[in-house]
Amino acid sequence: MKKLILQMQMSVDGFVGADEYHRWELWEWGDDSAWDDELKQGFNAVFETIDTILLSRKMAEEGYLTHWGNAAKKYPKDRFYAFAQHIVEARKVVASDRLDTSRWERTRVVSGDLPREVEALKQSEGGDIAVFGGAGFASALIAAGLVDEFQLFVNPAVLGGGRRIFDQGGFARLKLLGSKAYASGMVVSRYAPAR
Repeated sequence: MKKLILQMQMSVDGFVGADEYHRWELWEWGDDSAWDDELKQGFNAVFETIDTILLSRKMAEEGYLTHWGNAAKKYPKDRFYAFAQHIVEARKVVASDRLDTSRWERTRVVSGDLPREVEALKQSEGGDIAVFGGAGFASALIAAGLVDEFQLFVNPAVLGGGRRIFDQGGFARLKLLGSKAYASGMVVSRYAPAR
């Protein structure tokens, strides 16, 4: 069975977004990245196990698919941007009760019962399923108990306030799958629910 892997950048104090603008992420998805080479390689390795990407309507409409499609075209030979080509080639599923059809290539829209739709994706053949936030969508998946693995990219910053992803789900125990510190200051910790 496929795993649903939630990948999020967060601050040391557990926020995935700031209330005010601060440049707190080592890489804000533009051309300027403070990620070190080992971190870039590890990030790309995740995409080798992924064949499906689950997105919220908001994330899709705010340009996630267009952005990474453009990056794949702009950097076709850059090994760091290999993940962008994986995003282009992967099946995409947008969860939305507002959209009837997809306007994005290799993308379908599902609506209705989110747990039922995610469980159907998990039962399908192929690689794992990746989810990349936003905060509200990630919170809903966590609260419904649908996440099989958390990949938390902890940036060396303290925000003091902002958006969180674990507020709706209540108490839960997690099992550490692995943690690695990188030269850039990022710590990537992987957890699974302790079931």
